[in-house]
Amino acid sequence: MPVTPKTLIEIGLAAGREIMAVYADVTFGHRHKGDGSPVTEADHRAEAVILQALAAEAGDMPVVAEEEMSAGRMPAIEDRFFLVDPLDGTREFINRNGEFTVNIALIEKGFPAAGMIFAPALGQVFVAAGGMAWRAQVNHGVAEELKPIRTRPAPARIAATGSRSNCTDETFQWLKRFEVEEFTSRGSSLKFCQIACGEADIYPRFGRTMEWDTAAGDAILRAAGGITTTIGGIPLSYGNHNVSGGDDFANPSFVAFGDPALRDAAGERILRA
Repeated sequence: MPVTPKTLIEIGLAAGREIMAVYADVTFGHRHKGDGSPVTEADHRAEAVILQALAAEAGDMPVVAEEEMSAGRMPAIEDRFFLVDPLDGTREFINRNGEFTVNIALIEKGFPAAGMIFAPALGQVFVAAGGMAWRAQVNHGVAEELKPIRTRPAPARIAATGSRSNCTDETFQWLKRFEVEEFTSRGSSLKFCQIACGEADIYPRFGRTMEWDTAAGDAILRAAGGITTTIGGIPLSYGNHNVSGGDDFANPSFVAFGDPALRDAAGERILRA
């Protein structure tokens, strides 16, 4: 399957329509899964649309999707597979602040080769394929012209971003290695998009995340000139399962950098700390 930006966007828009149909019903409810995370009808409806569309486009290519995994249905993965979070930022969806997204990524040999993030309540879509990244406004369900995006060279005083729902003291302690001009909190994978567009420089994340939370944003960030690494500076890899003592498809703590030079600076400051 040639994964084109147009294909990924069309699938994302279709999932977004399902999400917004639920969002329009102010009485929608939610429940909690075994890991304590919330789930809504929108998660399930969006995932069903994505799985159907990917099957039509990519045949039997494996898809690792959050709600399927929660139900205990994990496909046998190969060198190429999709990672899907049908509704990233379910807490933001429940809180009705608009900061939730549809995330779809293509993984090739552990590398996030293509990705799409659609924020249906904000009317913004971000996509990467073939080593390039773009963004577009979405009006009345139609994506407008794609415009290239690029990270920025890090300024002397950087802009940091972090989780709206899961920011920890450890995050702020780690950021003391830099001169931080401002810190903003955003929900879902939109933090990766901020950095990819040159609107922020760094996003450290400590604590539990899963590969479907980060893969699409990581693909977009890397195509825009940035990088996402472990705290020790190793680029994140994807498709990690059957790991002794670990959860399938779980991420380590990580940092997303707009300017790769910041990774080197972080490493030097860690050594001096």
